[in-house]
Amino acid sequence: MRTYRRLAVATATALSLTGGALALTAGSAAAAPAKYADDFNGDGYRDYASGWGGEVAVTYGTATGPGPKTVRFTQDSPNIPGQAGDAGGYADGFGDQIANADLNQDGYADLAVADRTEKVGTKAGAGAVTILWGAQAGLGAKATRIPAKSSLAFGAALASGDFNGDGKPDLAVADVTGTLFVYRGGFSQTGTTGSVTKLEVSPSGAEVLEPTAIVAGRVTADKATDLYVLGQGYKNDRMTQAAWFVQGGTTIKRGTYTTYNASQADFSSTGVIADFDKNGYGDLAVSDKPYNKGAGSVLVLRGGASGPTTSYRLSQSTSGVATAATANDWFGYSLSAGDTNRDGYPDLAVGVPEEESGSVHNAGGVHILRGGKSGLTGTGSQWFTRATAGVPGSATEDERIGLFVRLRDLDRDGDADLLASGDLYRAGLLLRATASGITTSGASETDLDPNFPQ
Repeated sequence: MRTYRRLAVATATALSLTGGALALTAGSAAAAPAKYADDFNGDGYRDYASGWGGEVAVTYGTATGPGPKTVRFTQDSPNIPGQAGDAGGYADGFGDQIANADLNQDGYADLAVADRTEKVGTKAGAGAVTILWGAQAGLGAKATRIPAKSSLAFGAALASGDFNGDGKPDLAVADVTGTLFVYRGGFSQTGTTGSVTKLEVSPSGAEVLEPTAIVAGRVTADKATDLYVLGQGYKNDRMTQAAWFVQGGTTIKRGTYTTYNASQADFSSTGVIADFDKNGYGDLAVSDKPYNKGAGSVLVLRGGASGPTTSYRLSQSTSGVATAATANDWFGYSLSAGDTNRDGYPDLAVGVPEEESGSVHNAGGVHILRGGKSGLTGTGSQWFTRATAGVPGSATEDERIGLFVRLRDLDRDGDADLLASGDLYRAGLLLRATASGITTSGASETDLDPNFPQ
């Protein structure tokens, strides 16, 4: 996590943990599942959890957006199982993958935290997934590990969703081999779960060698959540990037395997599912940073009745996109979807952290690509850097704005605002949205980490 930001926020770990035990009793009256999958204290406002490198931070929401209370957890925190720090030669991965949902449907959202590096017994790097249970005082009073079905970097990727369409949230967990485990709800604080479905990427299990992310969302038109496993491996003796579609439903089905870069791997690929053309099917926007000598691109897999259909690619060479494609820009390093101008179509924020700003090297920036009847295009797109008029600060070498981006309606006015950050030693940016899109009016710096779940 961004240790430089700790002095800028109220760190209330001890206070939260002290009050947590009381909250379990006080909160037991909650009868309905949480309204929001990230409302950890059940107050009706969305909260913001992010994690990286052994630490998870949770900022609690208020009626006006992110509030002053931020709580941080490591495996050295009370009630959190496991051990913080180096794990048999691996850097601590606690928090590198997180997912939120009201897993026990008690009215408080819970946070699943993966650590693919966790030593279990005598096996280093076996991996583990821990659920931090929500309560009236928030997270921290109780945490439970789910039973691991693999000891090969279990928790290499993680996502939540209702994958079988029964109304209960489930967890999807991948290990380093590309094996997918779908844990059905309900979950309990004793560690029990529903049944577990195991799927290999292909019948041989040899297509994706190492998952980087699981992206969950509605692709088909049914009520179940679908998912893509993103990763890299070998195909025809060449390093590849691929997206493996898995269709949700009463029976969870192995679907199409799409190779979208057959020459280079990307060990930090990311994606988001949104219905960019509003045809009723969710589309996957996935990063392809190695494309065109590292200039980067975003591939969009259109959704259909049984999964992905056709595809198209966007880059800085796309008509209407403000900047030019040059080597090692990393267009697509980070992605986030949301409606920034209230037209009903999701838009896409695209981070370009290695972009130059004039003569300033690796200053970075963020594109906003508009959704519409034809899907995402460069028409009407927006481009923001530190050098944009109205944005606080100035372009700085190696700040890399766009390493992290998130679109979220922080002020609850009906449009998605933009959070963007880069260099871990500087505050990020908050740009508000209006009916005409993202604006620099009232732009400010923020300590809120944009790396929370979509």
